[in-house]
Amino acid sequence: MTDEFKDVREQVRGRYAAAARQVLRGEQTSGRGDGCGPCSAADDEPVFGAGLYAASERAELPVAAVAASLGCGNPTAVVALTEGETVLDLGSGGGIDVLLSARRVGPGGRAYGLDMTEEMLDLARATAAAAGVANVEFRKGTIEAIPLPDGVIDVVISNCVVNLSPDKPAVFAETYRVLGPGGRIGITDLVTDVADDRPPVADRAAAVGEAECGGAGALPVGEYRDGLLAAGFTHVEIAPTHRVGTETHSAIIRATKPYAPDGLTIRPMRVADAAQVLAIYQAGLDTGGAGFETAAPAWEAFDAAKLAVPRYVAADATTRAVLGWAAAAPVSDRCAYAGVVEHSMYVHQEAWGCGIGTALLRAFIDATEDAGIWTVQSGIFPENTSSLALHRRVGFRVVGTRERIGQRDGRWRDVLLLERRTRRTL
Repeated sequence: MTDEFKDVREQVRGRYAAAARQVLRGEQTSGRGDGCGPCSAADDEPVFGAGLYAASERAELPVAAVAASLGCGNPTAVVALTEGETVLDLGSGGGIDVLLSARRVGPGGRAYGLDMTEEMLDLARATAAAAGVANVEFRKGTIEAIPLPDGVIDVVISNCVVNLSPDKPAVFAETYRVLGPGGRIGITDLVTDVADDRPPVADRAAAVGEAECGGAGALPVGEYRDGLLAAGFTHVEIAPTHRVGTETHSAIIRATKPYAPDGLTIRPMRVADAAQVLAIYQAGLDTGGAGFETAAPAWEAFDAAKLAVPRYVAADATTRAVLGWAAAAPVSDRCAYAGVVEHSMYVHQEAWGCGIGTALLRAFIDATEDAGIWTVQSGIFPENTSSLALHRRVGFRVVGTRERIGQRDGRWRDVLLLERRTRRTL
């Protein structure tokens, strides 16, 4: 992280530390730790703070936890929590959302709060003790480097904190990492109406340090969505709720980490995966039943030919070895075919029959829908009955046969053309 980003973080830390000290002294905060001023709009509807929670929720919590609420929404109201789940609150502040979550998941569940401000952590621990809630734990750290192991969280919540980060891609990647397969996020955050002529990322990060109600660190909805997709999330929903500044809204953000079989994780493909991805590719080609090519390309050619999103690998959750991958290439550079891709998927032969192909393909399809892709195509040899069956299970259909389209091992081969159309309204 650059010195400029570190300076931004320290400015944010200082403002929220001051807000915590206000609460500890029994003083009223402004409703947000960034100098926003009044926490209500002109029509007296709350836009920041405890007024966004139901009276019944506020009544069951210590006064200090309610007074320290500085968010722009109520994340516990936008994601369903069930007994026994483990929840993480990014930027937990005085602990209001941690305490509410802890009661929803019950004694068999657990709620973590993460905050970088020592004063807020002291306040949160005091409010938890006052509330008599035992299934909580508050940890010091940053949301760009979450101090938790991989895959241990069921639900990540956050209340108007991500917009304050100078490195949002790191926040999205870390959130994805700590979630288990099928884990989900339900957060409230600021988004901006301004989509064009945005300043450089570094300039925006610096502006966070001077943020007012306008939310200088807020992303446009499209950029926010792209960031979540790049991190690997699917089923991304971003719904603006109420206006908090001239060009800024509070928004509800939901997304899901793809399901994976036990002991595995599905995540975005990285450059560091190149050797394993290409080895699996080559092993598949060597069977003679996966494609016309006989040699996998170099990584540079592979990377240039495939879309950046979606690209997934299935990896062993313990050893992190790559066991399969899925990626897509555009079928044409013509505008009319912008939403049509041809996909490739290969699974390590020693992992066949473990459900990896199904999980990879389902995650890939979900991601294509989020990315606005409306048709996914694939060419499969008729003899490859297992691949045909897999594709049919996830919604592909055979639309034709390309007869004698190419040679493999000295003989002409037919290819079945499969296609899956989006089920979303275009």
